[in-house]
Formats: sequence, structure tokens, C-alpha cells
Amino acid sequence: MTAGPSTVLKALFLLDLFNEQRASIGLSEFAKLSGYHKATTLRFLTALETKGFVEQDQVSREYMLGPAFLRFSLLREASFPFADAVNTVLRDLNAATKETAHASIVAGDALANIGVVHSKQTNRIIIAAGEAMPLHATASGLCVLAFSAADIVTSVLDQELAVHAKRTITDPQRISELLDEVRDLGIAYTDETFCDDVLGIAAPFFGQGGKVCGAVAVALPSVRGTTQQTHPIEAHVKSAARRLTTLRGGSYPDSFPE
Repeated sequence: MTAGPSTVLKALFLLDLFNEQRASIGLSEFAKLSGYHKATTLRFLTALETKGFVEQDQVSREYMLGPAFLRFSLLREASFPFADAVNTVLRDLNAATKETAHASIVAGDALANIGVVHSKQTNRIIIAAGEAMPLHATASGLCVLAFSAADIVTSVLDQELAVHAKRTITDPQRISELLDEVRDLGIAYTDETFCDDVLGIAAPFFGQGGKVCGAVAVALPSVRGTTQQTHPIEAHVKSAARRLTTLRGGSYPDSFPE
């Protein structure tokens, strides 16, 4: 019997649980994090291991990302060289703002962090490489949703929206209002909606045909979030997004604000 789409999505969800701080995960932890039954989790992991998407350490018995990703990463970069460009843009954004700069791309119903350059300040924000970020609770996510097709927005807002921090907004109507603001301004702000004491400033970048691909952002401690400090950061974030759009061979949609 062929696995249905929901089964595939459930198996792939396990891959989203990896991040820089959690590079290896045991079976019991996988089951706890995913909410799946332990036997179901093992079945998914076995299937993923067969195709090289995960591999198991024979000593610790923990799973890690498998060699298949090396092959796909090389193929992707050979076809669409983008990683070096992202790193260059982020280094420049970090140098201009002195804050943590990061970029993310659309990955299903979330965002995947594809690059980060951390601030050198003592009080700084640390972001895990490869971290999955929710669309409704991050500045980058709001940017992507604001310029996504209406059916995608509806699909996201119809789900049960998770609370990530003390100011996470889960009311679909309020989020819709925020998306209108992002469409008007071309930039998004969030304050303590994904992580406590963290402020995010993001702008979207686009691919061919004006399709939104992801966002570039700066994350800084909320205590530094005064208008005097964030206004120049906003300009640098917008500039970085324009550079990524150009490097992506993209164009801005007609609806994007000047």
C-alpha cells in the first residue's frame, strides 16, 4: 500500500525537529516532541533511514540527519547558487546594524532559517542554524504570509496557532490586520511573539514572477527597540531584501509598496 500524503507529511515533520542545538535525537525524545506514538515514530524513522534522510548512531542510538541531504544540497546549489549570496548579504547587514542578521525561505507551512550572522555585542540574540520558524509568530513569517496567495494565508490561519512567547498573537483576525499593515509598509515588526525579550524586523524577498520566497531579518533585544535604533535598521533590512531579490533573479509584485 502506498503511503498517503498525510503519512509522508508526518514523517517529514520529524526532520523539522532537528536544529543546531538538537543535532541528534533519540527515539523517545522524537516521540515526545512530535506527539506520535513510539511505534509510529519508529516506523517513520525506519523509512527515513532507508532513504538516507536520517542515520542512527550505533553507540548512542540517537538519530541525526543523513547523507541524503549532502547530495540534495549540492544539487540545489549547483542549479540555483544562492547560499554564498545569502551569507554575503547577511554579513553586510550585520556590519551595518551590529545586530544578529538572518534569512529564511518558505518550507511548507513554516520558514527554514538558511543563514545567520550573530551580533558581537554582549547582549545579543542567538538563532540556531536550520531552525524552523512559524509563519504567524515571527516578523519573517508575517512578511511571507502578507505576500502569499489568499488560500495559503487561509490554510495557515485556519490551523490551531501555537503560543511561543508571552506576546504571541493567535487571533486570526488580528493577524490578518497585521498582514494588511505589512502589505502597506513592506516590512514587519514583532516584539516578544516568538521568543521573550526579542524584537524582530523583517522584509520579504521575491523570486521570478514576484513570488515571495522568504525574508531577511534582524533580531535584537527588545530593550534596544527604540524608534531611534530601529528606524535605521529598517532601512538596512529593506536594502538587504532588495539585494536578495536581485540575486534570486526575482522581481517585486505590483502590489508591493514603493
